[in-house]
Amino acid sequence: MNKELEHNFVELLEKHQNIIHKVCRLYTNNYDAHNDLFQEITIQLWKAFPKFRGDAKFSTWMYRVGLNTAITLYRKSKRTINTQDFNGVEFKIKAENYDDTEEQQLKILYKAVHQLNDIEKALVFLYLEDKDYREISETLGISEVNARVKMNRIKTKLRTILNP
Repeated sequence: MNKELEHNFVELLEKHQNIIHKVCRLYTNNYDAHNDLFQEITIQLWKAFPKFRGDAKFSTWMYRVGLNTAITLYRKSKRTINTQDFNGVEFKIKAENYDDTEEQQLKILYKAVHQLNDIEKALVFLYLEDKDYREISETLGISEVNARVKMNRIKTKLRTILNP
């Protein structure tokens, strides 16, 4: 491939790589699995990049490729491999006056989200990323109405999980 295409890809990937990390965090349970999924999503993005037409924002396209890759691998792994839970792993945010309340809440939220199916996880992820229903529907390939209905059902399901 030409150098300009490669340069554009690397620049966009570096700018938006946190999207991939967030998808990896949602679909993996340990550091090695996170890195493997990050690498696989990056490979899939690179393979698909020449076909990226710019009809949607790069970040939206990146969400779609990343989520589809994660969901595909997640489904395959559910048939063959059991992963270990995150129990002992904590992600610390360096800050002065560190308060782990938010981290503990996130841990509880991730534990609840891990109980959802793969599509529900993707929907919650995009919702928490403040994506509007139009962008969620474009990313997941469903209608806006379907995205809203599914999200309302997921909210109810999460309330049940979090407050039994």
